[in-house]
Amino acid sequence: MASVNPYLNFEGNCEEAFNFYKSIFGGEFQTIMRFKDAPPNSMPNDGSDGEWLLHVALPIGKGGSILMGSDRPKSYPGAKGDVFSVSVSADSEAEARKIFEGLSTGGKITMPFDKTFWGSLFGMSTDKYGIQWMVGYSLPQTQS
Repeated sequence: MASVNPYLNFEGNCEEAFNFYKSIFGGEFQTIMRFKDAPPNSMPNDGSDGEWLLHVALPIGKGGSILMGSDRPKSYPGAKGDVFSVSVSADSEAEARKIFEGLSTGGKITMPFDKTFWGSLFGMSTDKYGIQWMVGYSLPQTQS
């Protein structure tokens, strides 16, 4: 079965952002590469962003998900957009609250973490790097 792994792009602060995510989710980086380590002429790079991250991968959870990212080279045009969110499904209420609070630190809560009409705890925020997150935990169903 195919898997989906979010890939985030940054403007020179990818390493800072991924250290922040690592502090929330735990684990160790599976991969971390810098532009300066790429073979000459393999990437459009004028050398001024050599310390920036070419690729970073942080495994999250036990399901094989990997959060990946890189800095966008100065020579690549790009625009930030709010056309996606990264959705995190936690294994417990405590884990969901911890993740939501961590990701919201220094950012903006767009939907407070609370019980929803669909039987979950759920919240949305934009972190201090401009990435939108949705965090949820499916509450155990009770018998009527």
